[in-house]
Amino acid sequence: MDMLRNFPGLIPLNKEASVYSGYINIYNEDYRIHIELFENKTLEDLELSCDWKLQQLLHGYTAILKQRLKQCTSLCQYLLEVKSLVERQLEGRHNSHQGGSSQVCAQLLGEVEHLGWDRLVSIDAKFQTLELQCKDKKGRQHIMKVTLSSQHPRSAPRCVVDLPGQFHVQWKSTSSLECLYKQFESAVYMYQDFIDVMVELDQKTWILEPEKPVYSATYRRIAVSTNASLQISVDHRHPRTLPECRFLGADQAVVPLRESLNSNLHLWDEGKGLLENLQVLLGTQLPSPATSSKEEFSVECGICYAFRLDTELPNQACSDARCGQPFHQTCLYEWLRALPSSRQSFNTIFGDCPYCSKPIKVKMPVKR
Repeated sequence: MDMLRNFPGLIPLNKEASVYSGYINIYNEDYRIHIELFENKTLEDLELSCDWKLQQLLHGYTAILKQRLKQCTSLCQYLLEVKSLVERQLEGRHNSHQGGSSQVCAQLLGEVEHLGWDRLVSIDAKFQTLELQCKDKKGRQHIMKVTLSSQHPRSAPRCVVDLPGQFHVQWKSTSSLECLYKQFESAVYMYQDFIDVMVELDQKTWILEPEKPVYSATYRRIAVSTNASLQISVDHRHPRTLPECRFLGADQAVVPLRESLNSNLHLWDEGKGLLENLQVLLGTQLPSPATSSKEEFSVECGICYAFRLDTELPNQACSDARCGQPFHQTCLYEWLRALPSSRQSFNTIFGDCPYCSKPIKVKMPVKR
C-alpha cells in the first residue's frame, strides 16, 4: 500500500519515515494526526495522537484498534483501518436508518469486552465477520469464524468451525457472543477423543490424503509401504471403534495386508489407541516420520510422472510382483483406451501394463 497515494496530507518528518504529521481526509473533512514509529520497535508500538474531533470518533474503540494493529502489516494498512472505522461512525451519526447499525457496533464491542479480547483472533473493518479461538485441554487452537447478521442479536449468526459433524447454533434474540462461544467450547470438548486419535495418526504416520489434514476430516489415507496404502474412515462419535478400511495399491502388497486384517479382527481393543490397534491388525509397524521420509511413499504415476493429479493419487498398480508400477486411475484408463489391443467390458478396460506389458485392468473413473 502507498502512503503518499492514500494519505497525501501526511508528511514524513525524517528520512527513515518513522515520524509522520499532517492530516487525513475523511468524507471531505481534515483531521489532524501525528504518528511516531520508534526505532527497533514493531508496528504495535507506534504512538498516535490526533485532534479532539477524531478522538471523539475513536472514543471507546481503543481495544479494537489495538487488535487491528496486531494484524496489520504496514502503517498504511492500519491507517486505512482507522479511516474505515471513522467512516462507519460518521455514517451512523448522519443517517438515521443506520443509527441502529452504530448501536449494533457498540453492543458487539461490549460483548467482545465481556468475552475477553484474548479470545478474539480477528475482526473485519465492518464489524461483521470475526474469528474466535478456543484452546482444548492439550493447548491446540480451534477457530470459529462468525458472520453476524445485520440484525444482530435478533437474528442468529452464521458460524464455520473445523470440527467433524454438524455444528448447530442455539440462538435467541437475547443471546450473545459469550453464549455462542460456550457452544463452540462444548463442541471442541465433545470431539476431544476424536481429535486425539487423529492427531496421533497425523504425527506418527505418513498421511497421503488429505494433503493437509484438518480436524473436520474423518478419513485418512495412510502409507503402509511403497506400493500399498490404507484408507480409513473414522466414526467421529466413536473414534476408538474399528474404522472402515480400504486398501489401495498393487495386489501382491495389498492381499497379505487384507488377509492379516481379517484374521486379526478379534484383537481390536477399544481401550487402546487407533494407531496401536491398526498395527496389531496389520501385523506390521506403519512407516513414521521418525523412521522414513514421505518421498519414499509418494511414488509418481508411471504415465504422467506426477504424484498428485488434481485430487487424485496413483491408486492403480501393476499386479506383477516384478513391476508394481503405480498409475493414476484416469491416466491408466486413457492410456489403455487409446491402445487398439485393449478391450472394454462394461465399465472396466483390459490391456497391457505400460511398463512390463503384463495384463492390467482399470475401471472407468467416476466423474466428479
